[in-house]
Amino acid sequence: MAQFFQIHPLNPQSRLVRRTVEILLAGGVVIYPTDSSYAMGCQIGEKSAMDRIRRIRQLPDTHHFTLVCRDLSEITTYARIDNQSFRLLKALTPGPYTFIHQATKQVPRRLLHPRRRAIGIRVPDNEICRALLGELDQPILSTTLILPGQDRPLTDPYEMRELLDKQVDLIIDGGFCGLEPTTLVDMTGESPVVLRHGKGDASLFEE
Repeated sequence: MAQFFQIHPLNPQSRLVRRTVEILLAGGVVIYPTDSSYAMGCQIGEKSAMDRIRRIRQLPDTHHFTLVCRDLSEITTYARIDNQSFRLLKALTPGPYTFIHQATKQVPRRLLHPRRRAIGIRVPDNEICRALLGELDQPILSTTLILPGQDRPLTDPYEMRELLDKQVDLIIDGGFCGLEPTTLVDMTGESPVVLRHGKGDASLFEE
């Protein structure tokens, strides 16, 4: 049975933040709010937790997981960022965008696209995320909370509890945070390519 924490969206309770991080470090799968929608995440090195997320969402091997980071300096540890991309990320983070970049050697191979060393990265503008990432001191490996057969993320923590109570370790009720996933942008080529239109303004990348 999953634990259920009600965490204040503007002033996250330190005790519950610490307990959430303990669950992540113990190999747990956590549902948490971001600035675009709810996400499902685990510690970056936990293969068994990552496999659980794949089973819950019925994800193919080609699915890009995302490293949810606290800031740009953390991003550069895990993704190769040139000067032009850095300026773009600096302007758009924190925010509702996920960027696909070539990964550094710090990223475990099992997290990468099977045909290329690429990884999704993002910095959410959400106080609960900031608190969790600050306490965890590393990214959260994440994916949007969209269940098989659905085209929109789950938004109601009580519905999440009903559907996923025995499949995850913790559900955070952080209030309503949106209906849309992030805008997904591939930055591995000569120019940005929008792969998914979401909450972020995709027109910034399209001519």
